[in-house]
Amino acid sequence: METKVWLVDKFVDELITYPQVQEAAGFLQKNEVVAFPTETVYGLGGNAQSDKAVERIFKAKGRPSDNPLIIHIADSQQLGKFVSEIPEKAAILIEKFWPGPLTIIFNKKEGVLSDLATAGLSTVAVRMPDHPLALAVIKAAGLPIAAPSANLSGRPSPTTARHVQDDLFGRISGILDGGPTGVGVESTVIDCTENIPVILRPGGVTAEQLQEVLGEVRFDPALTDSAQAPKSPGMKYRHYAPDAPFYLVDAGKPFIQELILQKQAEGLTVGVLTTEEAKDFYKADIVYSCGHRNRLETVAEALYDTLRAFNNTNADIIFGEVFPEKGVGTAVMNRLKKASGHNIITE
Repeated sequence: METKVWLVDKFVDELITYPQVQEAAGFLQKNEVVAFPTETVYGLGGNAQSDKAVERIFKAKGRPSDNPLIIHIADSQQLGKFVSEIPEKAAILIEKFWPGPLTIIFNKKEGVLSDLATAGLSTVAVRMPDHPLALAVIKAAGLPIAAPSANLSGRPSPTTARHVQDDLFGRISGILDGGPTGVGVESTVIDCTENIPVILRPGGVTAEQLQEVLGEVRFDPALTDSAQAPKSPGMKYRHYAPDAPFYLVDAGKPFIQELILQKQAEGLTVGVLTTEEAKDFYKADIVYSCGHRNRLETVAEALYDTLRAFNNTNADIIFGEVFPEKGVGTAVMNRLKKASGHNIITE
């Protein structure tokens, strides 16, 4: 399959009229699939009302079809077309955080969206991205767009168009290249179909921010118990992993260095995922920093790019530091635990 790449190097009010955006929107209207940037990661979009388009998303990603997709919209007025109601707490979140990195789960109207997009569930996950190019192509298409991350299933999510090309070139119809994304980790997913909203996936909007506007919120037990099946789109299977075996190490730097020396003595090439503050401490074969420990938003922004960077090395094993699980650190650690398959070494 030919994959067309459209470069959009500036964002202006008339972005919807750009030929690149119009052509990409035309592909979506024809039930082709197109990757585009959001403020979190690049998404792989298709018409959420078309079984054919959704099937193409799953096929391109190699994603199991029992894993529901997030529906992206450009105008909150679209919600009424495919959700049965907008609970009061959901309306508060929409007012506060849309457009932005927050996905809200609603009860859906039957017969409007492709059942494949919602994996046959009675609910639907919806968000409005905070990125001018994403909003422009969704508006131009005039459709609700189902869009998981634009990567091969299981690999780190893409934060640049190059990442998308590395995974999906020749597998999808087009890529809108709008430069690097900003937040770096996917949207927070919160279920508002229950009386007390439940965070199903931590992300760009923190639990603390949600509690500030809603009061009580709960976490899905699956976030802390890997034996429980998660309910959130994109969280059901191992995800975000680099090619080499990856282990988190919940210990001090000297203990991690001892692990490095042990594996080097076994003849292995060892990589370490760390931060700017510690990168000069480790004597590993490959040492990559993903940001500053005292500014976890920089870690979130660079996390997937750093995990992918290990795939261009000869690393046989990778050790990663852990981070405080507060603020965006909750999302960072959620992704790192998934990437490691919940393999965590302690002293």
